[in-house]
Order: sequence, then C-alpha cells, then structure tokens
Amino acid sequence: MRGLLLLILLAGALALAWWQFEALIPRHWHPAEPLHIDDPLTPVTQWKLRRLADDREGCLAALATAPEGELSFTPLEDHEPVAGCPLANVVRLEASGVDFNASFVASCPLALAWTLFERQRLQPAAESVLGSRVARVEHLGSFACRNVYGREQGRPSEHATAEALDVAAFRLADGREIRLIDHWDDEGERGEFLREARDGACDLFGNVLGPDYNQAHADHFHFGMRGFRLCR
Repeated sequence: MRGLLLLILLAGALALAWWQFEALIPRHWHPAEPLHIDDPLTPVTQWKLRRLADDREGCLAALATAPEGELSFTPLEDHEPVAGCPLANVVRLEASGVDFNASFVASCPLALAWTLFERQRLQPAAESVLGSRVARVEHLGSFACRNVYGREQGRPSEHATAEALDVAAFRLADGREIRLIDHWDDEGERGEFLREARDGACDLFGNVLGPDYNQAHADHFHFGMRGFRLCR
C-alpha cells in the first residue's frame, strides 16, 4: 500500500513538473499551440503549417490573427473546378499587405504560408536591401489541373491542388520593379533582394524553386507546400 502511495505521489509530482515546464514554452515553440500570423518563425512553424492541411477551421483561425484590414480572403467550399482536380480546404486570396495582379485560389495553408512569408521575410528583405516596401506582387497563378511540367504522364503538380504559387515580379512602393527574368543575375541590390527573398521563403514553404533550379523556372519563383526545405 505504501509503495502504491509513493507511485501516486511521484506521478503527481511529474505531472506538475511537466505542466510547469509546458507553461514556460513560448507559443511559437509549442507544437500544440495554434499558429499566429506574427509569431516569430521557428523550426516548429513548418510543422504547424503541415498540420493545418486537414484542419480547415484551425487554418482559418490562424489567418484571422492577421491585424485587422491587412488581409482579404474568402473561404471557399470544397469543389471540383475541373474534372479530376478536386479542391479542399481552399480560400481565395484577394490582398494581403500587398496588392496582386489578380486574386487567386490557394489551399488555406498556402495562403497562410504566403502571409507569414510576406510579413516576416519578404517585407523585411525589401526594406533592408532596397529601402522600400513591396506594394504589389505579380504572379502567374496557383491552380492548374495538370501534371508536373504539364506532362501527359506523371504525378500531379502541386498546382492541381492549389498548393503552389508562381511569382514573377515585385513592384515597390517607390515605383521600382524587380523581375526574376531580368534581375536574378543582377549583381546589385535587385539581385540581392531576390536571393534574400528566396532564402527567406525556404523557412516556410516545403519547396522553393527558382532560376537556379532549372530553365523552366527562369522567370518565376515556385512556392509550394509539399516536401521539406527543397530550396533552389
């Protein structure tokens, strides 16, 4: 009986110690805590993004933590816009801290990853390297019902599930424009900004492909949710 009592007391002490330890873990490091837009990025962030792929309400709640008026999106019902390419847990992103050349449909985690990237990596890079914020982003689309590289055979592209966004250019608040096709190899600040933006994106997206990857990406960044830290 005495031994059982000691075990109960020990279990209670361990539970209390664990609770006290958990209370000390910051939210952005705690894998069980919800993701917030302006939480500092950690290695846990990508794991939280992956977890939201099957958690529509949790993902929408994370998007809702953006400061009021700084994010415009519309949740969409699951649907199949093209036969063979059903979309689930998607939103239409109309604007974030930047304007887009067109709104686009994105998986909710992609929209969330973009917002985190924009606020915590893209804008700081623009301000640090170029002395101006990004005001507009020109993209080539997110959803396309096709296989990788448009091949007849092969695995479906991330675009077939709206889990990737292709970005071609950035326009700054001061009017300057930076295009991947024109400025990736620039040895000045435009090229520096593009490379810093690419590296920052790798902290959030599962794969980031650009001109260094292959000729098919010579004119754009591919920001995709699958994989883990393929950064080219």
